[in-house]
Amino acid sequence: MPFNQPLGGNEMPRFGGPATFMRLPAAASAEGLDVAIIGIPMDIGTSNRPGTRLGPRQIRDESRMLRPYNMATGAAPFDHLQVADIGDVPINTFDLKKSVDIITSFHRGVLAAGALPLTLGGDHTLTWPILRAIREKHGPVALIHVDAHADINDTMFGEKVAHGCPFRRAFEDGCLINDKVFQIGLRGTGYSPDDFDWGRRNGWTVVQAEDCWHKSLVPLMAEIRAKIGDAPVYLSYDIDSLDPAFAPGTGTVEPGGLTIWQGLEIVRGCAGLNLVGGDLVEVSPPYDPSGNTALIGANLVYEMLCVLPGVPQGVRR
Repeated sequence: MPFNQPLGGNEMPRFGGPATFMRLPAAASAEGLDVAIIGIPMDIGTSNRPGTRLGPRQIRDESRMLRPYNMATGAAPFDHLQVADIGDVPINTFDLKKSVDIITSFHRGVLAAGALPLTLGGDHTLTWPILRAIREKHGPVALIHVDAHADINDTMFGEKVAHGCPFRRAFEDGCLINDKVFQIGLRGTGYSPDDFDWGRRNGWTVVQAEDCWHKSLVPLMAEIRAKIGDAPVYLSYDIDSLDPAFAPGTGTVEPGGLTIWQGLEIVRGCAGLNLVGGDLVEVSPPYDPSGNTALIGANLVYEMLCVLPGVPQGVRR
C-alpha cells in the first residue's frame, strides 16, 4: 500500500506493538502527511475533576482494537490518506497561558506542512489555541461543537483562559463564522439563561440535549450540512456530550446526554463537509477504570478520519 496502515491484529497481538493511535507509524513531524494525530496531555485548565492529562495515552491504548475498514459507511481512510501519529504537544504543565501559545505554535507547524490536525485531549481549553492556528491558515471557520457545556464563559475565577472559556475566546479572536456555529448536546444546570443564550444572540445555533432525546440526529446533520455548505469547518467533540451511562470517565458529568449512536450519527453526518481539523477532548481515565470512555473516544476519532475530505463513502445503512 502507498499509505500507512494500522498494525493488524493478525500481525501483532492487540496488546503489543507501538503505543500510537491505531498502532499507526509514529512520525517526527507532519511533513508528508495528510492527517496528523496529535496528543495534548493537559488538565491544567480543568475546573472540576482532573485527569485529562492522561486522556491521549489511554485513547491511543484503547484504539488498538480498531480496524481500517468502516463496516457501516464503507469508508477506508487509510486507503486514501497518509496518516501518522506525531506524538504530543510539549505543554508547560505549570503554566496554562504559556501552554496555550505552545499549542498554537505546534498546530501552526502542522498546518504549514499541509497536514490536517486531529487532536486527542486533554481539557477543552486546547480548542481555542488550535482555532487560532486554523484561522491563520483558513480564515474564520464553521464550527460543530458537541458538548454538555457551551464553554462560553467570559472568565472562571477571574481568569480568561480555562476549559469553560475556549469558544468565547475564539469568538473574540475572529476564529468563527458565527452563522455557521452549531452547539449540540448542551444540558444541565446553569447560573442564568445567558449560559446558553449568549451564543444564540451572536448567531449560533444551540441544540440542547432535550431536543435530541429519543430521536435520530441524521435529519439534524442534514440541516447543518446544508447551512455550512462548502465553508471550512472544525469539529470539536467533548466526550461529556455523551450521557455518563456511556462515558463516565470525564471531569464534568451531566445526566441526560447523548447516546453513543447519536454521537456516531453526528460524526458520520459530517461526511461531505470541508473539514479542516478536529479534536476529541475531556477523556479522564481515572474516572473510568474500565477504559470504555477512552474506547468510545478512540472510535469517534476513527469516525472523524472516515469523513475527512478525500475519503469516499460507501454503503450507508
